[in-house]
Amino acid sequence: MPFITVQPSGNRFEAATGASLLSALLAAGEPIPHKCEGKAQCGSCHVFVHEGRKSISKIKAAENERLDAIVGVGSKSRLACQSLLGEEDVTVELLGFGSGL
Repeated sequence: MPFITVQPSGNRFEAATGASLLSALLAAGEPIPHKCEGKAQCGSCHVFVHEGRKSISKIKAAENERLDAIVGVGSKSRLACQSLLGEEDVTVELLGFGSGL
């Protein structure tokens, strides 16, 4: 099971392989917006994945379309609701803003 390190808080916790990054963050008590309840429709759970990106599930069409509509997206951008955890540890940065939808 991978460990998730959260920036800027520095919190570190273990999560289940195959769980979404959003569900793991919420279960650990991390404050992350999630307006559409994991359907890749709002972009409010936009995060930067700094380490462990290759272990997270590949971006699918719905996530890619939503990311295209968000200001501030970069090569490390993912939607936490669509990112399924693999075996490797992950470091994510909670941004504190979303698409505003």
